[in-house]
Amino acid sequence: MFVLAHLSDPHLVPLPEASLAELMGKRATGYFNWRVRRGGRHRSDVLERVVGDLLAQTPHHIAVTGDLANLSLAAEFAPARAFLARLAPPEHVTVVPGNHDAYVRAEALTHLSAWREYLSGDAAEEPRFPFVRKRGPVALIGLSTALPTLPLSSAGRLGRAQIEALAGMLADLQTEGLFRVVLIHHPPAGRRAFHKRLIDAAAFRAAIAEHGAELVLHGHDHRASLLEIAGPRGPVPVVGVPSASATADDPRGRGGYNLYRIAGRPGAWQVEIERRGLDAAGNNVVVLEQLTLGAEPAAPIVARPAAPKRRPKVSAARTPARRRTAKRSRPARR
Repeated sequence: MFVLAHLSDPHLVPLPEASLAELMGKRATGYFNWRVRRGGRHRSDVLERVVGDLLAQTPHHIAVTGDLANLSLAAEFAPARAFLARLAPPEHVTVVPGNHDAYVRAEALTHLSAWREYLSGDAAEEPRFPFVRKRGPVALIGLSTALPTLPLSSAGRLGRAQIEALAGMLADLQTEGLFRVVLIHHPPAGRRAFHKRLIDAAAFRAAIAEHGAELVLHGHDHRASLLEIAGPRGPVPVVGVPSASATADDPRGRGGYNLYRIAGRPGAWQVEIERRGLDAAGNNVVVLEQLTLGAEPAAPIVARPAAPKRRPKVSAARTPARRRTAKRSRPARR
């Protein structure tokens, strides 16, 4: 069994001091938003609790789907690298950037050099998207939707070249019999406001419809969600997680992450998805929900304090039928 952990949108705090020159343009509106609203919803002590619980589960690999930074200030990228190093060495952590990691044109590519070892493919010396990392039975495919946008916009785009390369990778990895996990910051499914959407989501979905994937993992919404998009042999799960540093009173969801326990073989993969996060009081990290793909429903899960010991695996066949052992959160609708 391969255990993959997935966290996203840590929005590392505190925000570094910035000069007036650095706060010109889009950063001015972002800084104002951070001071009056967003900054109060992210706390370092929450992130520390979430990360501590994640590491206690001893996953084989950790996927981080973007937004480590807030305003893409030059001083944000070194602390973000230190955060990644806290998780695990680069061979055990895969990162894709979010819109806040390429917030302005001046620093749009800084993450590529600052986090190079964490977002490079197995065969590449320099970061390029998409990239592939093979870990046991799993192939992680990293995409970038991060690009500088106008003030008040957080939209993302893949671009034609990246989508065409993705299609070829998906086909090749299927031939190799690997469990394909696509990592992307912007959600490719569901409805969102115009200024927060993935611009070429339809083209991404067309690539998945033709070549398939076993999981698509994303961030951006700061919500726990489970949606599906069409694949050649049935629906492909699209899973989102809340911000890893979100406070207990964040209306979009408390800080947390997901675990994916993957077993089986091509055509008969077995997957258990466990959602872990802060309890209602914000004191402990607990099991919030457990999802199985194609298994018979089990008894509802009761939230309990985190413990290093893993729960037993619940087998699940890779079929279009998906039943849940607990009620899941509503998907994001923006």
